[in-house]
Amino acid sequence: MTFAALGIDADIVQALTDKGILSPFPIQQEAIPVALTGQDLIGQAKTGTGKTFGFGLPLIQRLGENPPLGAQALVVVPTRELAVQVAEDLKLATANRATNVAAIYGGKAYEGQVAEIDAGAQIIVGTPGRLIDLTKQHKLDLGKIRIMVLDEADEMLDLGFLPDMERLFTYTPSDRQTMMFSATMPGAVVTLARKYQNKPVHIRVNDPDEGLTKADIKQFVYRVHSLDKDEMVGRLLQSEGRGKTVIFTRTKRQASKVSEELIDRGFNATALHGDMSQEAREKSMAAFRAGKKDILVATEVAARGIDVDDVTHVINYTIPEDEKAYLHRVGRTGRAGRTGISVTFVDWEDLTRWGHINTALDFGQPEPVETYSSSPHFYEDLGITPGTKGRLRASTAKLPVKSDSPRNRSQPNRSGGSKPAGHEKPAHGDHEHKRPDRQRRRTRGGA
Repeated sequence: MTFAALGIDADIVQALTDKGILSPFPIQQEAIPVALTGQDLIGQAKTGTGKTFGFGLPLIQRLGENPPLGAQALVVVPTRELAVQVAEDLKLATANRATNVAAIYGGKAYEGQVAEIDAGAQIIVGTPGRLIDLTKQHKLDLGKIRIMVLDEADEMLDLGFLPDMERLFTYTPSDRQTMMFSATMPGAVVTLARKYQNKPVHIRVNDPDEGLTKADIKQFVYRVHSLDKDEMVGRLLQSEGRGKTVIFTRTKRQASKVSEELIDRGFNATALHGDMSQEAREKSMAAFRAGKKDILVATEVAARGIDVDDVTHVINYTIPEDEKAYLHRVGRTGRAGRTGISVTFVDWEDLTRWGHINTALDFGQPEPVETYSSSPHFYEDLGITPGTKGRLRASTAKLPVKSDSPRNRSQPNRSGGSKPAGHEKPAHGDHEHKRPDRQRRRTRGGA
């Protein structure tokens, strides 16, 4: 099966071929013919199975080779990083067409984004907050939208974007084509579909024997001690075949701390979390995608929607909140037909939470095996050479300077000098006459 066989125009196929994209994934094979007819649809497939081109290619083709200027297609995504990524994919596919794509998201100045809109961008890819802001300011007109896509709809619900999504629907014409793509289908997504779609076709692409988690991802779960995690990560990062790696942490502070620790150990790591400026976040992602940094330490919210095909390992430094978050994290690896490895560390205090995740996913491991950085099975499971240590170089961190003992350091006297170290207060019983430094006499009226 080829893109041409699915009915995609030759100029789009050529743009994909030039980038080495030759054949469609199953979700694309199922979704593209339906979307080309203008039919509303719901596309459901695991993260990393090619949903972007599943809606992107028919969207581009339906707009035509020379679409009129102005917003005609809207793609709504949950995070800034995903907005940049989807926009880049659509720009790749429109390389041979007079179609412009604009990425609209928060954390960056309005001026550049407004300039792209004013220049007549036909495809708008954006996050809900910034899209609503520009629409309310009359900088963005959604009244001529012909096609609207919700990408990662379940993640947007998890992030609390339901009111924003409903508002965006009201800004667009009722006769638009509406497509929703999601890894899972919670009740709220089904309700949205019933409310804003017209008899949608539900396309679900999963292998029959896949279960809830992707079959091409090997998953390991260990009960670990918090003080041993950094050493375990350091050794794991030297396992056989390890490529780009995403490490998930629970908090922004923890992401920063783990990243700094790995850098100190000699690893090529970078952080991604909400306390970073948008410019810094984009630099981190660009370096990770380009391979300049091969380890990304991120919070779950910041890393949602990250689509990097060649991630070989995902490490859950701390376990996620629930089974849906677990699936989203693990889905960062094993993408685009590749295999991947997922490693989850479970602290003693998180055993109950892991129990709920294990039950929901039918994982079959309610009691993770107790594991340390020296455990033989840890080396064997992950292909780590025995004897490997978790540090590539000596620490460069500066140790705190210890102050001298009060007994050994000189004490300043009133005149600015210092007393010798041996000058000590006489012991009780010694009689030493102490003359006051100066004498004062009270007077009246300053006399």
